[in-house]
Amino acid sequence: MAKKETKPEEKPRETTVEFLASLAAVLVTGLFIITFIVQAFEIPSSSMEDTLLIGDHVFVNRVQFAPPTRWTGPLLPYREIRRGDIVVFLSPAEPGLYVVKRIMGIPGDRVRLVNRRVYVNGIPLQGPYVRYSGRVRDLFRDDFPQLKMPVPEVEADWSQEMEKLVEDGQLIVPEGSYFVMGDNRDDSRDSRYWGFVPRENIVGRPLLIYWSVRNADQGMPVSPTLGDKLFHFAYAVTHLFQITRWDRTFRLVS
Repeated sequence: MAKKETKPEEKPRETTVEFLASLAAVLVTGLFIITFIVQAFEIPSSSMEDTLLIGDHVFVNRVQFAPPTRWTGPLLPYREIRRGDIVVFLSPAEPGLYVVKRIMGIPGDRVRLVNRRVYVNGIPLQGPYVRYSGRVRDLFRDDFPQLKMPVPEVEADWSQEMEKLVEDGQLIVPEGSYFVMGDNRDDSRDSRYWGFVPRENIVGRPLLIYWSVRNADQGMPVSPTLGDKLFHFAYAVTHLFQITRWDRTFRLVS
């Protein structure tokens, strides 16, 4: 006598309430990550070439350099800021402007440039990331610090402060401050021109290029209208595959 076939038990279907609860959990988690852990930034200038190019879109780790708390300290990888770290920070010269540069001097360091080369505490630093885009030597830019030299690009307050912090031709980085420079040394307005970055201005460290687009602002007027922006957006959407730098997508930043 044949045995009666048993039907496999059907899995209970997810109810609408359960689906909405799951969706809400995902949205809340994503919002928490975007708000407190990572933040998206677009690279607008060539000062960090070739490490970061105009049109690179990066995710920035906002918690790595944040002071640990009793709630998150054991869970998140906090560490001190080091020489060579790339950081995003609020510009001390232009309030509200986010800038990305590389840390060259930490508190207590003695920094100087001799014929373009950076010396920290008497030791030359010349990483593989350094780029020189010009051949013309600039005395202030390439042999820093230079006192009593009028340079239009230098912030007036910084000129006065710098005089108090130079000893034996070296600039002393004060406590709670950092000396930063762009990798594209000949085309970077950095600590040489406007001074130190306060610790509290540092937002975080770029981790990953999640998208990179070439000619991001090609054809865009200096003061674009709403129509210009809409046209630019439509062009980018319709030419997405052509303007994307696929070889830079998901590249780690270092």
